[in-house]
Amino acid sequence: MDAPGPEPLLPGRAPIGFYGKGGFRTGGRQHRGSLLILPQGTFPWPVVSAAELTPESLSQVLAAGPSQGFLLLGTGAAQIFPDRTLRDAFASAGLALEAMDTPAACRTYNVLLGEGRVFATALIAMPA
Repeated sequence: MDAPGPEPLLPGRAPIGFYGKGGFRTGGRQHRGSLLILPQGTFPWPVVSAAELTPESLSQVLAAGPSQGFLLLGTGAAQIFPDRTLRDAFASAGLALEAMDTPAACRTYNVLLGEGRVFATALIAMPA
């Protein structure tokens, strides 16, 4: 995947107020589809299933390296552990990777955001 376009859906990050039915509500806005949330903005992310998780689909996080802190990864309705290739790419970039189902990742995201932690988040939307 190429890096998200230059215009984020939101500048920076905002709490997630709703998840499910194919999307999210964050920053008072509805978004249909998956999200890539970085310290500098919230972007649409074209990944629709854990089978699409590759170093390329997370290239923007990997390119930033340790400055992103770690990646909180929401893998959809079920927790799916990333394959060896993705885990190795994150280890090589000096980044931790924490995978959980998307509902748990959304709740964890809101807690970590409230704590002011530095981290990136990739959330796969659950089907409508």
